[in-house]
Amino acid sequence: MQTGPEIPRSGARLLTTIASSIGGRIEYALEGSVFMGGAVVQWLRDGLKIIDHVADTVPMAQSVADTGGVYIVPAFSGLCCPYWDPYARGTIVGITSGTSREHLARAALESIAYQSRDIIEAMISDSGKKLDSLRVDGGATANEFLMQFQADLLGIPLEKPVVTEMTAFGAAYLAGLEVGLWQSQEEISQQWKIAKVFEPRMSEDQREGLYASWKNAVTRSFDWAKCVYSPTP
Repeated sequence: MQTGPEIPRSGARLLTTIASSIGGRIEYALEGSVFMGGAVVQWLRDGLKIIDHVADTVPMAQSVADTGGVYIVPAFSGLCCPYWDPYARGTIVGITSGTSREHLARAALESIAYQSRDIIEAMISDSGKKLDSLRVDGGATANEFLMQFQADLLGIPLEKPVVTEMTAFGAAYLAGLEVGLWQSQEEISQQWKIAKVFEPRMSEDQREGLYASWKNAVTRSFDWAKCVYSPTP
């Protein structure tokens, strides 16, 4: 979340970073980092070996109505923003005899959206501003199940751009501005085009109920590395 020329001091445990430097003018941003986001899908493939390809998660997730109460907290190397618990470890909670690999695939995808909401909630707390929409980019935007669930969980539209590698494009735009290819930031902003909008379809009660259960699941992962028994070789 860009904050302008003043250095922001987060009260919600976010990071302060430089958003851009144009003509000697530095602008700052609040940033929320996640250790294990989209990589949780790679874990399904390489660790659990329940999928052959990342794209397999979409039909699997869509084949079940929900996760069956299963939550995956992918704290494989601790939790980052806004929890900052290096001793947290990954947990899967809510498993029953009816839990299937489809439920696990869906829970893994949903964990990405839950972590994004954690960060956005922190940004709203710091800024005092509600979001009207969220612009998304990166490889995960190819997963339409995830994009729809993210819109549902936030209760706002998600705007997917035509070009999804916006990190690289941002650097290119700044370079182009510096050499005179573009004359202003306003001209650059006109280059951004929407490919698809995902509108929220979930009720507020359902959305908040799911998120409350996620927060409950997250607490189960706290400090696990401190209390787990490791036998001495």
